[in-house]
Amino acid sequence: MSIIIAGHFQTQDEADAASQALAQAGFSRERLSTFYLSQAGQHDITPIGGDNQLSPGAKETPAGVVQGHLTGGAVGAIVGAATAPVTGPAGPIVGGLVGAHVGSLFSFSKMKEAGEGEEGGRAPVEQRKAGMLVAVAFDEAGDESRAVDVFRRLGAVQIERARGNIANGDWADFDASQPPDIIH
Repeated sequence: MSIIIAGHFQTQDEADAASQALAQAGFSRERLSTFYLSQAGQHDITPIGGDNQLSPGAKETPAGVVQGHLTGGAVGAIVGAATAPVTGPAGPIVGGLVGAHVGSLFSFSKMKEAGEGEEGGRAPVEQRKAGMLVAVAFDEAGDESRAVDVFRRLGAVQIERARGNIANGDWADFDASQPPDIIH
């Protein structure tokens, strides 16, 4: 495995300029990789698409909906039974259904806000920015500062360090779901 330094750019032209500058700085073109990186959650890693089987923050939602249905249904049935002399035998049934619906809507209050962590869950990790990614692999530790200098000079939005393999322009072991090691 080699050290990889990657710079994030907003446009294809900026990425092309960075690839050209890295080659002019003495890095092998075969060990350069340029590709578009989608937004977090849109990397099509799972069989159904996306990055996760369940949306982060949604693991308690099914239990909350069931709890809301049961509580609302019970309250609605009691109210419907109390009004049965006026509404007839349909009162408890309609009351239970309306109560279950209202209860399920109330259960949405248990949903997590954007960025709110799960109880016992891990802290949110910094995500890679969407856009063009230019990466260079090398084996000499001294080459890292040269690569970082090129990316900084050309205005990389973000610069990260990784370990992996780039061969023939392909970063074969890149995993978009792994948190980046941002160095700038």
